Amino acid sequence: MTYPGAMTTGNDDLEPIDAEIVPSPDFTPTVNAPSFEEVTGYTEAGVPTFDHVRDKIEKRTTTAIGGQELSEAGAEAAALDEAMAARDEAAKRKLDELRKSMGL
Repeated sequence: MTYPGAMTTGNDDLEPIDAEIVPSPDFTPTVNAPSFEEVTGYTEAGVPTFDHVRDKIEKRTTTAIGGQELSEAGAEAAALDEAMAARDEAAKRKLDELRKSMGL
């Protein structure tokens, strides 16, 4: 049976197409997925893991140390700014004195 508008090759006996059978790929993961505890830091019962608590303590400690260093650096920077201002003022007075002595 032919359909209207269908192209025919003149040979109604269709021969099978030679095809190759390809095995399906293996999709098993090669890397183990992280566990619930590794992702959340808590057990499934809701208890924090030792690593989670240790990381939290380390983070707080380093934040406190960093804040202390910044505040100390701020005090040192303020002291240096005051010393530079005093030095600049002394240099300005000395320059004015030299100008007066030269009659400028």
